[in-house]
Parts: sequence; structure tokens; C-alpha cells
Amino acid sequence: MDKVVIFGVGLIGGSFALGLKAAGAARHIIGLGRNPANLERALELGVIDAASKDPAAVAGADLVLLAAPVGQMAALLRAIAPHLGAGTVVTDGGSTKQDVVALAYRLLKGRVAQFVPGHPIAGAEHSGVTAARIDLFHKRRVVLTPLPENSAASIRRVRAAWRLCGARLYSMQPAEHDKVFAAVSHLPHLLSYALVDQVARHPNGRQLFDYAAGGFRDFTRIASSHPEMWRDVCVANRKALLAELSGYQRELAEMKVLLRKGDAAGLEKIFARARAARDKWLKKQQ
Repeated sequence: MDKVVIFGVGLIGGSFALGLKAAGAARHIIGLGRNPANLERALELGVIDAASKDPAAVAGADLVLLAAPVGQMAALLRAIAPHLGAGTVVTDGGSTKQDVVALAYRLLKGRVAQFVPGHPIAGAEHSGVTAARIDLFHKRRVVLTPLPENSAASIRRVRAAWRLCGARLYSMQPAEHDKVFAAVSHLPHLLSYALVDQVARHPNGRQLFDYAAGGFRDFTRIASSHPEMWRDVCVANRKALLAELSGYQRELAEMKVLLRKGDAAGLEKIFARARAARDKWLKKQQ
């Protein structure tokens, strides 16, 4: 590709740029974003070749990646729409898909066929270009939720770009995607934030943190994630997330009854079932 434009040169956008550069797949990468200092750092690190403030930079691009929080997607799609040429393909890295797809239909109008929605499953708790890694997507899943209007060539271009970054490609429908990730991504983040906030607001919160060790650190790692990004994700996918939260509350209610009764066998049964399910999942991952 002669020209790639990335909106949001942070963990995802920066790692995408590094992956394409390592593969020799992009001659010129332009970065755009709200944080001038982050863009300057991206230039210094060689993650991008140029920085711009002008959405018109997408003119003539082979590929555009929207790697900003989903709450910014409306503004980004509106800004780039007038400058998209027929040969430009646009994709995104948003953690929710139904809302982004709806925005694309409304704001890109006649250019919506050029938008191939995507979601790289390779997040981390740190953000900004300094968190970007050349191998972030290596053997990690990227889910595409193609639109009926997408041409085979447009889908191939997006798939090829992610494959060059080392990713494994999968496809889903937007609604299925949002239900799946409400359960295994969005709910865990919500719970992690809630636990840390509960401990921090405890009357002896400072003492609790002093004695917190590996278990607390592992469970709450993702509470160090970007608050704005996860705020937008939770609000955008609130219907599916609320359904999963209700299910989790039922599970906790069952455990609460067992605790009240001192039912050790009942608790152990749940714990053993959960451990077996997690061990099976880990074995499959390996």
C-alpha cells in the first residue's frame, strides 16, 4: 500500500503501524489524533512517517484505520466522509460493532461499501503510542463484521493488512459480536473497575491496598485500562452488558446463599466447575 492513515496512534493504532512497517506493507503512514504530544512521540519512535490534524489526509489513501474510542466514531466518520475516494477502504478497531455499523450507514451514505468493520482482540491495560508493540497482534484474533455492501476486494484488503501484522482472522455478525464480547470482555472490565473502586472507597482502603497481593493484582489488572475507552464501550453495548451483568448477579446471589448456610460442599462444587472450565479453555488456547 502506498498510503495508510491511522486515527488514534495508541496501543492498537501504533501496533498496527509497526506491524505493517515490519512487513514492508506500507510506504507512507500518516497518524492523526487529539493529542499532539502523542503524535510527536509517534514520529520520534518511527511508528508513523507523518502527522496531520486534517481529516482530508485520507484522500488517496489505500487504507484508513479508525483506532479511537467508539465514542469518537461519529465525529471521525463525519469528518472523513467528504474526502474518501473510490479506492480507499476504511476499517476500525472498535470493541462494539452494532453502534459503529449504524453510524457508518448514517454518515458514510454512498461510501458505506468502503467500510469494513473490525475488532482486534489484543488489548492491554496501557495506552498511548509508547504502549504499542510490533508483535501485539501476533497469533491474536481479529474479528471482522463485514457489511452486505462490502466488495470482496475491500474485505481482502483489510484481512491482508491484519494478517501481515500476524493476526488470525474471524468473521461474525455485529449483533453476535456484541453479545459475545459483553460476556468475555466488557463484563470483566466492569467488574474489575467496580472491585477497585469498592476497595478504594472503603473506610480503611489504604490498609487494604497495602495488603493486596497477587490475586488482587491479577484480577484487577484491566482496571488500569483507558477509562474513556471503556466508558464508551459500556454505554454503546449496554443492552448486552446489562443482560450479562444480571446473569453474574444471579451467580453471586447463589454463592451468597451458600455462604449464609455455610454450605462448603456447594461452594466447592461451583469452584471446581469453574476451575475445570478455565483449565479446558487454557488448554485450548495453548
